Amino acid sequence: MRAKQMLVGAAGLLLAIGSWTIVAAPAAASGSTHAQHHETARRLSSEDLDQGMRKLWEDHITWTRLFIVSASANLPDLNATTDRLLQNQTDIGDAIAAYYGTAAGTQLTNLLRTHIMGAADVLTAAKAGDDAKVQQTKDAWYANGHDIAAFLSKANPKNWKPAEMDSMMRKHLDLTLDEAVAHLQGRYADDVAAYDHVHDEILQMADMLADGIVNQFPKRFS
Repeated sequence: MRAKQMLVGAAGLLLAIGSWTIVAAPAAASGSTHAQHHETARRLSSEDLDQGMRKLWEDHITWTRLFIVSASANLPDLNATTDRLLQNQTDIGDAIAAYYGTAAGTQLTNLLRTHIMGAADVLTAAKAGDDAKVQQTKDAWYANGHDIAAFLSKANPKNWKPAEMDSMMRKHLDLTLDEAVAHLQGRYADDVAAYDHVHDEILQMADMLADGIVNQFPKRFS
């Protein structure tokens, strides 16, 4: 339960995402308005958005992987790794807020944090060898993945069709689960190969999200 407690109690701090920043500074810190978020979006090229979205989702899988490694071995960097992983969920929510509003960004952040806590629950159950608990937590984790897909589809139904988003999220969970199980079982070559598959798939997801935003809001891009 230690990993889960760290996840629940960790603070999600907002950081810039380098030269590919795709959102304005957080409203709580800067007083920025929804209109300012939109003004930031208008200054982007579609390439800026695509690279920024890729950066966010690559951070997502990178810090998820580091969390798997640290939680599996109870490494001393687990707390710091957890903080950074949760921060990424806020970053992704802010990226969505730039186009769909603050409430939507907050909702996505909450769904993604539940996604991360669900992954921690599955990992904890697997480490304990509790097969019934593994199934229970895995079912909840996949249900949350469906909720994320449904949220995105509702925001942009023309470009992010429900079945496509659901399939994309399920594949992401399947591959992440393969990665975690391989690591826990000490099949490290399989673990590394699984992460490569996770990486390939998440880039497809990031591109799909970026393309959908550009198609939905074409006037906001140069």
